[in-house]
Amino acid sequence: MLRRAWKPVVGTSVLVGAPSYVYYRYYLNPPRDTFNISVKATGPDGKRQVVTHTIPLLSKDEVDARLREHASAHSVMRHGGIVWRSATARLASNDPIEDANASLLIERDASDTSPPGDYLFFAVMDGHGGPHTSRVLSDVLIPTVAMELASRINDPKAGQSDAGLVSKVKSLVWRTSSPSVPYDSNSENVARAIEAAFTKLDAQIVNAPLEILSHAVDPEALKKKVIPDLSQHPLAESSIRTALSGSCALLAMLDTSNRNMYVACTGDSRAVAGVYEETEDGKGVWRVEVLTEDQTGRNPNELKRIQSEHPADEAQTVVKNGRMLGGLEPSRAFGDARYKWPREVQEVLNKAFMEPRGEAMRPPPSTLKTPPYVIATPVVTHRPLSFLPLSDPSAPKPGPTLRFLVLATDGLWDELSNEEVVALVGGHLAGLRGTVPKADLPGLVRTSVGAAGVDGKSKDHRRTVQGAWAFEDDNVGTHLIRNALGGGDVEHLRQVASIPAPYSRRFRDDITVTVVWWEDGREAQAKQVSIPSSQAREPPKAKL
Repeated sequence: MLRRAWKPVVGTSVLVGAPSYVYYRYYLNPPRDTFNISVKATGPDGKRQVVTHTIPLLSKDEVDARLREHASAHSVMRHGGIVWRSATARLASNDPIEDANASLLIERDASDTSPPGDYLFFAVMDGHGGPHTSRVLSDVLIPTVAMELASRINDPKAGQSDAGLVSKVKSLVWRTSSPSVPYDSNSENVARAIEAAFTKLDAQIVNAPLEILSHAVDPEALKKKVIPDLSQHPLAESSIRTALSGSCALLAMLDTSNRNMYVACTGDSRAVAGVYEETEDGKGVWRVEVLTEDQTGRNPNELKRIQSEHPADEAQTVVKNGRMLGGLEPSRAFGDARYKWPREVQEVLNKAFMEPRGEAMRPPPSTLKTPPYVIATPVVTHRPLSFLPLSDPSAPKPGPTLRFLVLATDGLWDELSNEEVVALVGGHLAGLRGTVPKADLPGLVRTSVGAAGVDGKSKDHRRTVQGAWAFEDDNVGTHLIRNALGGGDVEHLRQVASIPAPYSRRFRDDITVTVVWWEDGREAQAKQVSIPSSQAREPPKAKL
């Protein structure tokens, strides 16, 4: 009797509970839309085959949050009433992200006899083979350049104290001296200092494991092939991984005292400037000035240099399919010791650092004969900051004026052209909002082509001229990343942003963007301000 009575109760409870479950499942927590992607993978038989993956589709709000998660903006008023502004944003494709960035302002001491001014540094790093090298560069590249310049401005034998790196840089750079012609007023001097700093820093990175080895074993033991276990050395893992992974680096240094800008490029990140020119109709035009060349084997200038640095019998193998020894795309990079160490050295370091951990270094390229094949010495470009000091507002308008600078890793340039980037930034600074058809933007933000640079990329991933741009982000770095991935085509943007690592790397790269621009702030209160972006979720890590 109890059993019979119990059955209807169960049935009733199920019927009553079902509508509540359906309401919760489909209304309060609706099923997420999905889409499919096809990627190549190695099958059980060891052969490459196409595999389909179903990907949950992020909502527009979730995409917005992801795009704005690592965005920041900063502002500082300096001498003469000029306001320097910068915005940085990044979006990962790799996990963890292999890009990095850094910035620093070094103030000129009030007692310095040089004209008032500062050094403003900005840098983006594009890592590969892991995040280790790019992260190190984000900490030390700018201070290393500043200290190298300081040592040349002052006493080349200046001692190094135990002070913090940034404090040491400031004390060195602004140590007073009275040369007849300041060292840093000569653009060639500064370019050489930057080149030396990059080269020395890379030597330290690549040689660090060798230094550890040299202090742990005597030459006689090595001759007998007695190789110590260095895997437990406190610096073993950090030194070997920083040397083996690699990173491109793009650095801009603005010397407002001597009114000069320097852009140093190692690798295939790119710097583009927007130069504003007045026109008779009063609408103006943005001249696109590319300040760097993509340093890959597809760049004819790089190919010629590389072939000249190796024996003639390697002319056809040093670069293969646009890549160094057929593997690495950038022809200049920090780290990447696999292309810099002799084969015998790699074998010894592998046994000392990796084998005791049950790991192994990638074997050297089969055609490696006369390393190094990759260098870190940058190409340095100089441009005068002709708008400094700011002119009287009542004076006639000046000629062509550099108004902004874009530094970005190659993930951005895979998707956007130089002209598109300048137009998007120019429109953003002019206050454009909403969705703008791509065909209409050239009429709203006019551009002209100046220095074109050299495009060394292997493929043109840029989308068609159809579609629309989106002007909805306060942070101009986020604005560029959004438009690189779809802009006003919201469905395309949602799909591209939804693809997780490691599959996302087949569709887009890590992207890091820094935009620097200036404004006339003489009517504002003359004080330094640090303004985190309303979109940023992280505290700023530098003064700019």
